[in-house]
Amino acid sequence: MARARARHILVSTQQECEDIKSKIENGEDFANMAQQYSQCPSGRQGGDLGEFGPGQMVKEFDEVVFNEEVGKVHGPIRTQFGYHLIEITSRT
Repeated sequence: MARARARHILVSTQQECEDIKSKIENGEDFANMAQQYSQCPSGRQGGDLGEFGPGQMVKEFDEVVFNEEVGKVHGPIRTQFGYHLIEITSRT
């Protein structure tokens, strides 16, 4: 069974998500941005969600984590919780 490890930043608006992504693309540290901006409790750990399998996260999140490029920041991804930036740190 596939397993992945990812971290994310959750915010309320698409614009805020895009602004944070731009900062990361310009050299800001993902973990620092998560601590500063993420509305998810995981933000305190730099957005780290640990390891998980398919079906443990919402569908939109799973689609990105189990299909997109590892090591790249993806998003904004909209879910019922808000807008996410997702960085897949590993996948097996």
